[in-house]
Amino acid sequence: MADIADKIPGKRLISLDALRGFTIAAMVIVNDPGSWRYVYPPLRHAEWNGCTVTDLIFPFFLFIVGVSVTFAYTKRLNAGVSMGKIHRKIIIRALIIYLLGLFLWLWPYFDFSSIRWTGVLQRISLVFLACALLFLHTGWKQQILAGAVILLAYWIIVAYVPVPGTGSPDLSVPGKNWANYLDSLILPGVMWQETWDPEGILSTFPAIVTGITGMLIGKLYLSVRDEYRRLSFIFFAGFSMFVAGGIWNWFFPINKSLWTSSYVLYTSGAGTMALAACILIVDIWKHTRWTFLGRVYGANAITSYVLAGMLTLVFYRMRFGGASLNEWFMSGLTPLGLDPRLVSLLYAVIYMLIIFLPALYLYRKKIFIKV
Repeated sequence: MADIADKIPGKRLISLDALRGFTIAAMVIVNDPGSWRYVYPPLRHAEWNGCTVTDLIFPFFLFIVGVSVTFAYTKRLNAGVSMGKIHRKIIIRALIIYLLGLFLWLWPYFDFSSIRWTGVLQRISLVFLACALLFLHTGWKQQILAGAVILLAYWIIVAYVPVPGTGSPDLSVPGKNWANYLDSLILPGVMWQETWDPEGILSTFPAIVTGITGMLIGKLYLSVRDEYRRLSFIFFAGFSMFVAGGIWNWFFPINKSLWTSSYVLYTSGAGTMALAACILIVDIWKHTRWTFLGRVYGANAITSYVLAGMLTLVFYRMRFGGASLNEWFMSGLTPLGLDPRLVSLLYAVIYMLIIFLPALYLYRKKIFIKV
């Protein structure tokens, strides 16, 4: 979380700040191309099974949430903050993030008849809530056990248990599995894919495990004092998860929409190795200047994400002279002979830099919005 003070005694983990911020910047870029007709394949989600670079972004953020939970609440418990006060703040924070997700869906028309109860921020809030409570009331061994049980149970249910009206699950196509079935049966409101939702009910459980993997890596970081030994352990843990996820993919396909167990390990492993690389370059080698954009975005990550969602009203929906700004941009540059996909990417990068400006103002003024 952008506002969680992920500190260890006497030291700020700049690498985690930067990784969080670069993840949010990447979210903005992949969510806001100049035209959805022209997007490089790696900047799209996999249509169903498989994993693109874009499919790494959301689990990276949930993984970072888990790491930050360990750092933040270790510090607060060591400071003697009462459990009652910690619980209240956790619940309030999770509720605020969830409501912000509903707000973004309703913005700007606020048509409550077509509300979507699930979404990116809603999932972040639930993962944060579950991980924070698990951290406070269980140890790392219990967290490993909980994560393993969830991933194995989810695999068995989604891949092998017959679905009512469908029979044996078919993981090669949407709709023929328990996660999609439960969404269509009990999820209220509008769903992203009409009859199911990629942030649906059942798939939230393995998403929580993504947060748990971050908590465990945070625990590993705090437990090993020698920086190179710590880095070796973190990288080995990440590589092991990455390979395990790749092997599990043979039996339970990597799939973001279902947030499959193989996807959890594969993306958590990639996130862990990315964090290890950032720790080496930023915290050990002290090369910090290149992280400025990430640190600025990371200081107010949720705020920046919400702002990016709100400003689409101006940059994508409002019409000026019969066209939106992104349409003007695409029609203005593509006749020059540029690849439309490149023009679309340029618009996304420019939009990300526009969102960076208010984030930079907040950063310069040392304003960190607590959401």
